[in-house]
Amino acid sequence: MSTTFTIDTATSRATPTPAPMKRLTVPAIQNHKVDGQTREPLVMLTAYTARQAQLLDPHCDMLLVGDSLGQVIYGLPSTLAVTLDMMCAHGAAVVRGSYHSVVVVDMPFGTYEASPAQAFASASRILAETGAAAVKLEGGQAMAETISFLSQRGIPVMAHIGLTPQAVNALGGYGARGKSEAEHAKILADAQAVTNAGAFALVLEGVMEDLADIITDSVTIPVIGIGASARCDGQVLVTEDMLGMFERTPRFVKRFDNIAEMIGNAAQRYAADVRSRAFPTPDQVYRPKK
Repeated sequence: MSTTFTIDTATSRATPTPAPMKRLTVPAIQNHKVDGQTREPLVMLTAYTARQAQLLDPHCDMLLVGDSLGQVIYGLPSTLAVTLDMMCAHGAAVVRGSYHSVVVVDMPFGTYEASPAQAFASASRILAETGAAAVKLEGGQAMAETISFLSQRGIPVMAHIGLTPQAVNALGGYGARGKSEAEHAKILADAQAVTNAGAFALVLEGVMEDLADIITDSVTIPVIGIGASARCDGQVLVTEDMLGMFERTPRFVKRFDNIAEMIGNAAQRYAADVRSRAFPTPDQVYRPKK
């Protein structure tokens, strides 16, 4: 779904910019890995709004409408309280604001685990209401049947294994996974299971580097790392973490800017101008034309 429609720029700040470029497809992402090798890593970032999507879209292969929006946008303590309504609203905004990237929408906790039928109902609603190309769900072997069920019914699925935030209570925290032999073997088996089930790609989060390398080499689908390995077939970060919007970020985040400081400084200058009546100036008020 390409947002090449026209919006009145006089009334809308966030106007999708038509461009002579086709939107990437799920098969194009999957086929990026040829004979187990990826020459140029795939680029993926999170997006939650139309304007954010516009800014990120030209530089990304995929935009993830992550359930991390619960923490980033809504200030929730975890992703567990995120609803399907939230994901559909933000997913639609990101699709409207993009024209190039494959848009993937997270399925929130409690909307797919009960059965493949429940997952299909939730996923089909997401795709219908947002125009996104795919959904993402957490879980390995336990979700293989569901991934297969969705894939066979025309719903592309990105899997998510390793550190799975929706299972944080069961995992006991956000620490790196795959340290023990048993956990190493389980995550490796999870990767094989979701690949065999038909996932077109998988996110591998918060795992030991050697395990990430083994998984990247052993599965035929692209492996998108986050706190994994530079050898993964692609990388994803929460955009607000990458931009330096928060004081605390996971160890695996590299801050590419300090937007929080820039916003704070701009707000400080604005406040000073308002209090001193230096703003607004004649240029920012309406007066009769002479």
